Amino acid sequence: MVPLRLTVDRAALARNWRWFRDRAGVPAAAAVKADGYGLGARLVVDALFAAGARSFLVSTFAEAAALGPPGEGADVVVLHGFAAEEAPLAASLPWARPVLNTGRQVRAWASAFPGRPADLMVETGMNRLGLAPADAASALVAVPVETVHSHLATADEPANPMAEAQLARFREIAAACPGPRFSIANSAAVCRGPAFALDLVRPGLGLYGGVPHPAADVVPVVTLAARVLQVKPLAQGDPVGYGAAWRAPGPARVATVNLGYADGIFRALGPALLFRAGDRRCPAVGRVSMDMLAVDVTGTDVAEGDWLELGFDVPRLAAVSGLSQYELLVSLGRRFERVAA
Repeated sequence: MVPLRLTVDRAALARNWRWFRDRAGVPAAAAVKADGYGLGARLVVDALFAAGARSFLVSTFAEAAALGPPGEGADVVVLHGFAAEEAPLAASLPWARPVLNTGRQVRAWASAFPGRPADLMVETGMNRLGLAPADAASALVAVPVETVHSHLATADEPANPMAEAQLARFREIAAACPGPRFSIANSAAVCRGPAFALDLVRPGLGLYGGVPHPAADVVPVVTLAARVLQVKPLAQGDPVGYGAAWRAPGPARVATVNLGYADGIFRALGPALLFRAGDRRCPAVGRVSMDMLAVDVTGTDVAEGDWLELGFDVPRLAAVSGLSQYELLVSLGRRFERVAA
């Protein structure tokens, strides 16, 4: 028996994707890189394909291969581009196309796959990946381009005007390069308003229950569950865990569960962890260990072998821990059995 479960609420995931699509008023791709933000890319893609999504974003061709075909009429977009040595792998994935980020990538793709479509990334101010704007027109001649992308550095900062400045630069590029679709909006940018929608949006964090912007209307997607390894009765003053950091304030029952920082439940999250035993909320107590933590189950009938649920409220946990919402999601470990509900 696997003692850890990660349950993805397919209805919630689909509901969040539809919210971004409808808010934007244009087609919405879905970012499923890093194994679906840690939740299981295949599970996520199947749920979103059923909801109507037809374009999925991964980082590398290796991720595209691990995902497999996304579904009839759907495609996978590889954000980190293409290198010549990846040609055999790319040839085996006809439903995947790269986002070409450099002149070298453009030349390599045009040589390996003449006439096969790709996307482009154009730099507008983030200075991460992307062609210089002056090189976009020649790239459009070299390869058939489906979509021209750019990426915003500060979309999640409502008071920062940099996003509008990047959008203005991107609109200038679009005006000079008619033909393909243009896309700049991630989850946060969709929330900033219709000006950012252009032809296609690319929500990621918001799909999974993260809140990328105050205007986002998303619902939680993830629930964790851990098996109880042992339950101990404690007297007042008895310590629990490393450093004896917590002592029972009175007679208590404490359950040790099979969950810890090796599973992405970091020490900084400890004070914010609230488990559920039936209709009772049970706080974590003491320090989180590598693969165990303790839960105060006083007043419940929790016993060895039972399961305790942990709602994974991403924005709340990020606020308490100081970790980003992205980090919390992608750090959920491989020991979880990932299931859909």
